[in-house]
Amino acid sequence: MLEARVEGLALDMSTNTPVVILAPFESNKVLPIWIGHSEAWGIAMELSGIQSNRPMTYDLIKLIITSLQANVEKVEITELREQTFYAKIYLRVNDEVQTIDARPSDSIAVALKTNAKIFISDALLNISKEESQKENQMPTDPESLRERLRKVDPEDFGKYSL
Repeated sequence: MLEARVEGLALDMSTNTPVVILAPFESNKVLPIWIGHSEAWGIAMELSGIQSNRPMTYDLIKLIITSLQANVEKVEITELREQTFYAKIYLRVNDEVQTIDARPSDSIAVALKTNAKIFISDALLNISKEESQKENQMPTDPESLRERLRKVDPEDFGKYSL
């Protein structure tokens, strides 16, 4: 597992789908993960430091975890199967660590909300270009991703502004 940070959010023009981009600290590759619009909104709010007037879903999750005197130890993006990413949230309750199956987008948002570390399986960064193109996924090298994002019209991000 490699520790990673959220490098940013983008919009895939071919599918009109938000993409969260994770960048491992110890690698020059990136991992793009396609996510839903509401999950992108939650991640964007946290990245921007914007607070809502009332608790949003990830605020509520954090409040529940805190009220149970638990904490999020870490989240892991573990694998890609049949074009679906899988993740786990490691929640410490008392002296026990519970592993919770979760979507990567929710895991990332919860990690950001609780200041937990994000980890990526090494295997996810070793997806070959042939596999990447065959499964209609974005390449994992930063230059290919930059080139694809350069083609994105900034006007499209205006539709999702905070």
